[in-house]
Amino acid sequence: MREALNSIKENARNELAAGDLKALEALKVKYLGKKGELTSILKQMGKLSAEERPVIGQLANEVREDIEQFIKDRQSQLKSVQLEEQLKSETLDVTVPGKVKPLGKKHPMYTVLDEVKEIFLGMGFDVAEGPEVETDYYCFEALNMPKNHPARDTQDTFYIDENVLLRTQTSSVQIRHMEKHSPPIRIISPGRIYRSDEVDATHSPLFHQIEGLVVDKGITMGDLKGTLEILAKRLYEDAARVRFRPHHFPYTEPSAEMDIQCFVCGGEGCGLCKGEGWIELLGCGMVHPKVLSTCGIDPEVYSGFAFGVGLERLTMGRYGINDLRLFFENDLRFLRQF
Repeated sequence: MREALNSIKENARNELAAGDLKALEALKVKYLGKKGELTSILKQMGKLSAEERPVIGQLANEVREDIEQFIKDRQSQLKSVQLEEQLKSETLDVTVPGKVKPLGKKHPMYTVLDEVKEIFLGMGFDVAEGPEVETDYYCFEALNMPKNHPARDTQDTFYIDENVLLRTQTSSVQIRHMEKHSPPIRIISPGRIYRSDEVDATHSPLFHQIEGLVVDKGITMGDLKGTLEILAKRLYEDAARVRFRPHHFPYTEPSAEMDIQCFVCGGEGCGLCKGEGWIELLGCGMVHPKVLSTCGIDPEVYSGFAFGVGLERLTMGRYGINDLRLFFENDLRFLRQF
């Protein structure tokens, strides 16, 4: 039995020296477990004489302690090697250049929007905002378009119910502003608007609009034309040509549309301008007296002008883009040009 115990000790030493961390657990069970080799030897202690039992028992305890120490030392050694390998694999070379993450750029429409804001801020305007989900009153009725007015057909939009809808223009912001502020008023109101238009090169059911409003004493059509000509020349170039045509809007009187000479063909006629040489840029006019009265402003004392321009069309003219759909397709080949 003494020889068997010494043999177990030597075998354990040799096997533990070659094992990895996972193998150590298996070897621990093999030699020290309930069915291990050392336990099997100890179960035979009953066959020994009274004189041999304490001697063999002491030797068995020494063998157990030695094997446990072998396991502990080998575990420490293997963990040290494992840590060293991990540190080597995770070494950070601070001299290696970092990974460059691509930075996004401002969308061309918002570049133009910022330019427009700067132009009007320079002329003493403020920027006003309002909700995109609006009521029928602010979208139509307060703008001199009562129920069943035929002008509503050209601004058909998306209704949530009979009284709540997605705004068709940011004129609703102007109404809200006039209700809360007394003249003089000088604001622009940019934002998203919605109309049930078919998608083509110049139309979309969702687009962006910038509306402007001025209300004060003595405001005339000449102030309106001068303001919009400054916008065109500052945004495009001093040589930019514009024209005003009579038109009709329920909320302005007199009303007009302003065209800009086609930026693709230079006025000769092409597919974008439909052969006319001019592109409709915006609608404008003098604020209708009924609209002023609805907002609590005396039209006998004050007058004003208003205009609304599509941000997409401004951007198309600014960069010579011939298809509005490019703004919404998120094609990086297009966006990287700006």
